[in-house]
Amino acid sequence: MSEHISLSGLARQMVVAGVLDEKTAQQAQAQAIRSKTPFVTYVVQNKLAKGRVIAELASDQFGVALLDLSALDKETLPKDLISEKLARQHRVLPLSRRGTKLYVAISDPANHQSIADIQFSTGLTIESILVEDDKLGEAIDKLYESGTTGLEDLGEVDLDGVDVETVNEDGKAEEGGEAADDAPVVRFVNKMLLDAIRGGSSDLHFEPYEKAYRVRLRTDGILHEVARPPIQLAPRISARLKVMAGLDISERRKPQDGRIKMKLSKTKAIDFRVNTLPTLWGEKIVMRILDPTSAQMGIDALGYEEDQKALYMQALQQPQGMILVTGPTGSGKTVSLYTGLNILNTVDVNISTAEDPVEINLEGINQVNVNPRQGMDFSQALRAFLRQDPDVIMVGEIRDLETAEIAIKAAQTGHMVMSTLHTNSAAETLTRLRNMGVAAFNIATSVNLIIAQRLARKLCNSCKKEVELPRDALLEEGFPADKIGTFKVYGPVGCDNCKGGYKGRVGIYEVVKNTPALARIIMEDGNSIDISTQMRKDGFNDLRTSALVKAMQGVTSLEEVNRVTKD
Repeated sequence: MSEHISLSGLARQMVVAGVLDEKTAQQAQAQAIRSKTPFVTYVVQNKLAKGRVIAELASDQFGVALLDLSALDKETLPKDLISEKLARQHRVLPLSRRGTKLYVAISDPANHQSIADIQFSTGLTIESILVEDDKLGEAIDKLYESGTTGLEDLGEVDLDGVDVETVNEDGKAEEGGEAADDAPVVRFVNKMLLDAIRGGSSDLHFEPYEKAYRVRLRTDGILHEVARPPIQLAPRISARLKVMAGLDISERRKPQDGRIKMKLSKTKAIDFRVNTLPTLWGEKIVMRILDPTSAQMGIDALGYEEDQKALYMQALQQPQGMILVTGPTGSGKTVSLYTGLNILNTVDVNISTAEDPVEINLEGINQVNVNPRQGMDFSQALRAFLRQDPDVIMVGEIRDLETAEIAIKAAQTGHMVMSTLHTNSAAETLTRLRNMGVAAFNIATSVNLIIAQRLARKLCNSCKKEVELPRDALLEEGFPADKIGTFKVYGPVGCDNCKGGYKGRVGIYEVVKNTPALARIIMEDGNSIDISTQMRKDGFNDLRTSALVKAMQGVTSLEEVNRVTKD
């Protein structure tokens, strides 16, 4: 591609006005063409310029009226006039109709093609009004989002065409019958899955009750109800989900596990882990969304403090030993481990993992699905790994003595072992291994690093506000006395960009390195209180302290700190 690209109308105007320099504008235009994104959208999404500035400039230069979208009532918009596919493709939003004239919101007035296409599809005269690109994207998402039952707006063709494939081949899904292929049900299920992906949710819950059926999404760790389909559809919805996951639809009395791969486009596919549970009124189905990109976030995005990050990186460089990550279900243990594995994943290192089931697929790592029914449990997989000349071994979870012993033997014989445990804190991790029956001297010599973690919701940067708290209250919560007055505590407000004042999550960590003094207490069979006291003496922050640091930095609120950690 030649260095000099002739800039389009709006890009040229932005350079003239000094919003962008020429080189940046050319690069942005080339990238936008490459990624098939409108130029304005590319510039705003990559924060090269503010949407407001671009909209004001375009309005001035092209003589198009400017409108603030946040002042509009989204309920009154005529969404039926333009299909979702067309609105998203051309990035336009229908505003109002008067006779044969349709007013639409656009962000790039130089894009005449989109206006022509919409004119052709609606048969109306199009009048364009300029809006900010970031607000336009959000308004389009909100306009075409789900209704109350989730069954209202299923007229779009693309819901039928979502490419879904079953990942496991064992399932007996031949007898799908009519119930599973019922068109409205298929579209409803696809819509729920797409909504969950768009909203950045981690789990989907389909729950039958005696007189109602509800669908909930877990977003940023909190469950929200999104739909209440009719109770009569319950068996059909569960049959559909089971067919998609390759499960036995005639088996309604036992829990089942399966996987679904949903192809959103040629390049993007998302995996779902599916579990069914027989309840009193039918089968509850929970789906975990497995986003393969979460492992590629990089260690800086996870929320480790600088000293904690240094300890983790140091432990990863060790030739042998054990790194344990602990915390409740859904606290991001797998992502922490995979971020570490991603750092170690080079050509000269042999990495094997045993998981139940494999959540994140990574190239260059040999991943094994544990299947206890067929005699392939964690201990069996570990034994096989040790004959496979490994450098790094990752065990999904240490649940029993046998797995713990083999993992410790591997850590003592020159391998790096990474694993997870379900405990509350770093100190309890060591006593938990002791309770399983692992000898104290084995724990003291093999465990290098323990990470206990929780996920707290991040405050939305657009709307968070400062909270005034008296000094006594701050001291009572555990803030250090010498730091009070040097930081501000923020609280949630809520705006269009977030859910209840929060957007995204950040990790809160307790990272503890095995020190000689700590090893001595473990050898002496010390309890978790002694171990915890020693960890504080060695200068390692507990979860509460780490969470308060996040509140002092203005990343999260005090309510959230109290929700995920206890004093």
